[in-house]
Amino acid sequence: MRIYYWKKRTLGCLAAAFILLMVATMADPAGQDTGREKNAPALSPVYIGNTEEKAVAIMVNVDWGEDVLPAMINVFKNNKIEATFFITGKFARQHPDLVREIAAAGFEIGNHGYSHSHPDSLGLEQNKNEIIKTEQVLSELKVEVSKLFAPPYGEHRQHVLDAAASLGYKTIMWTIDTLDWQEPSPETIIKKVVSRADNGALILTHPKKCTVAALPSIIDALRAQGFSFKTVSSIIQ
Repeated sequence: MRIYYWKKRTLGCLAAAFILLMVATMADPAGQDTGREKNAPALSPVYIGNTEEKAVAIMVNVDWGEDVLPAMINVFKNNKIEATFFITGKFARQHPDLVREIAAAGFEIGNHGYSHSHPDSLGLEQNKNEIIKTEQVLSELKVEVSKLFAPPYGEHRQHVLDAAASLGYKTIMWTIDTLDWQEPSPETIIKKVVSRADNGALILTHPKKCTVAALPSIIDALRAQGFSFKTVSSIIQ
């Protein structure tokens, strides 16, 4: 009888320890210290800018599309549009002249991580390293980087937010996702953006031909509604 109770008690202790371990892992899926104080409030990403001003921001996430970017840059330049390009370190290393061209044209450049890995599956230090490596590449190119981080795939579990914040970055999401990577028709992109545009909207795009084709109509329609175009850093002030 004593052996039975001893086994039962042991199994109960093991179960309790397992539950505590699972809770700790859920708090930080990477199993690492987030670097925040125990009672500090949880961080949140930015989904929208200043809603008191009739303005929107176009953000371009860049890890590919070097063949399309020149045309996209020209659309923005010809229409005097401010935009923010979130660039991976890998892309910047592979296409330095194109990144310099974006910067020279006066567009804002943000951080999109280095390798376009899934941030949620990386640990805290790995996420920090992705941001730091991108900073280093852009610094070598003499390109100024805003303290804005757009996580690949929009993944933003708490340890991802903590990694960015520990380096002084704000994590940026979006208000309107064009889903242009799925290559919808330009008309579909136009309808989605124009119908959903609102004060402070962050409009997510990528360097796709369908997006380049849609941009002139989007710009004209939003300007006709009284919207101006700002960079992400200025619209979230």
